[in-house]
Amino acid sequence: MRPIAALFAVAFAILAAAPGRADETYPQRPITMVVPFPPGGVADVSARPVAAALERILGQPVVVLNKGGAGGAIGTASVATAKPDGYTLLMGLASISTLPEADRLFARPAAFELKQLVPLARVTADPTLLVVAGDSPYRTLQDVVDAARQRPGAIPYASSGNYGTYHIATEMFTAAAGIKMSHVPYNGGGPALRAILSKEVELGLLGPSVAAGNIAAGKLRALAAWSAARLPQLPEVPTLKELGYDVEYYIWSGVFAPSGTPAPVVARLRDALKQAITGEAVGSALAGAGSPVAYLDAPEFGTFFEADAARLGAVVRRIGRID
Repeated sequence: MRPIAALFAVAFAILAAAPGRADETYPQRPITMVVPFPPGGVADVSARPVAAALERILGQPVVVLNKGGAGGAIGTASVATAKPDGYTLLMGLASISTLPEADRLFARPAAFELKQLVPLARVTADPTLLVVAGDSPYRTLQDVVDAARQRPGAIPYASSGNYGTYHIATEMFTAAAGIKMSHVPYNGGGPALRAILSKEVELGLLGPSVAAGNIAAGKLRALAAWSAARLPQLPEVPTLKELGYDVEYYIWSGVFAPSGTPAPVVARLRDALKQAITGEAVGSALAGAGSPVAYLDAPEFGTFFEADAARLGAVVRRIGRID
């Protein structure tokens, strides 16, 4: 069995068994959904409507707790090490799979390991967008590439943190384009957005749900999408593949529980999450934010997560240590 697959073997066995019987006595008290980033980013945008819907379905408060720091590692680790009783959940992003790999680059103990988390449901899966301020001199992606070739390593770009979602996706593009830019890590997608708007940096990647309102208001301009096809909500924005770069990347959000959560509780959560995520309230809220629902139940999400973790881990190893 491949090493990455071994991390998920036990979790998948639990997921396969979970649908049999749900725990009808759960929950008996409030549930905390940890967002491992400050407010305003993709995880936060996904968590709030899902938590509100879960609250109605489960009959208990579901409190969203923003616990940012270390590119998402602090909040994620707090869930990975929490009591596995169903009362502490995580709204994670794709970057969840890069953080343990980054710790290994530095030969330091990992803040958490993927095997400590059980995937319950994928919520969204959006391509990243390269954006600049609305009055930026960069009108096209080629403008950025040309400037980066003239000033190697001098153009600052924002990310949500070292080895995080936006950092990884940007480095995939710069490798494909054969250019270098200057990485400026922030503590989450919300601060990264503010840095782009205030022109602390010249550009950055954002998810559609974070960028859409500012694009519509003319405060941001999108130059390229990391998707397979143009986004319906932004049909004027070309994809990287159209522009000659074989890069595709999606910021997904998903709900996790600590490994060891009893199967009946997992079953109850899976059922409630399916109702919540596929329901009209969550669908409308996320679509309005520019991030349509891309629901996957636990087994399918687990398979997707395994493949994505292997792919992104390889990118982290290619980036290497950031001192």
